Amino acid sequence: MKIRGIITPVITPMHEDESINYEEFKNQVNRQIEAGVAGVFCLGTNGEFYAMTTDEKKKVIKTMVEAAAGRVPVFAGTGCPGTKATIELSLYAKEVGADALSIIAPYFAAASQDEIYTHFKTIAEAVDMPIVLYNIPARAGNAMQPATVAKLADIPNIVGVKDSSGNFDNMLQYIALTKDKDFFVLSGNDALILWNLQAGGVGGIAGCANVYPYTLVSIFKLFEQGDFAGAKAVQDSIRPLRNVFKFGNPNTVVKKATKYLGYNVGECRAPFNQLSEAGMAALKKALDEDKEKGMK
Repeated sequence: MKIRGIITPVITPMHEDESINYEEFKNQVNRQIEAGVAGVFCLGTNGEFYAMTTDEKKKVIKTMVEAAAGRVPVFAGTGCPGTKATIELSLYAKEVGADALSIIAPYFAAASQDEIYTHFKTIAEAVDMPIVLYNIPARAGNAMQPATVAKLADIPNIVGVKDSSGNFDNMLQYIALTKDKDFFVLSGNDALILWNLQAGGVGGIAGCANVYPYTLVSIFKLFEQGDFAGAKAVQDSIRPLRNVFKFGNPNTVVKKATKYLGYNVGECRAPFNQLSEAGMAALKKALDEDKEKGMK
């Protein structure tokens, strides 16, 4: 699998009763593809995988595959705390036509690097699909050390990693230790997409693309055209939106932002759906100013 560009971890729209709005989910998938993303990703952090049942996850994966209809690769987030459950959901994703898997490090219980390696190796042997590792230690509680990622990169169907640690040096080490392998590194931190590309990475899995898909895609396009100054200007333009993250859960902010722009995506599932009055005021101010700049 060769990936370069922006992949969107698509939000999962909800009705008022917190049931999933599958029709709007299809609309959001189409919106992302029309903006020129390199792939769409369901059941990531922005997709609220952590608050879904297994049956819901399966329907979300199937719906995204159908909506994408082969236009761009579909990445399915199938990571569970346990190896067996991850394999079962991954096999389902393969069955319904997902193109690749995004698998978060084992979470909640502390895991050694040997346990993390064995977890992913076992999954890779059981599911013949491209696998993108997902490092997000602040949420998972377990960090994937660079040496572990480099070792996992030797497994043929482990093809890349998304680094959401926010530690640029960690991402640089991923790139340095895998540069001679058939392996790619994506930024999971939207603020580091351009720097990932400059350092030899291939782009980003960008939550803010739910709000501004064309803007995020243009970071990559301008970089590919050799317009670093233009790419940096666009990279900097998402800072006001990201500054609102200090008021609450980032994916809550992203979903509220998308809703404020007029899309029927609803709220995040409780209890992860609150933003203070100050936070909402800051969000509306940022979005209104971004609209005047023509961001979309």
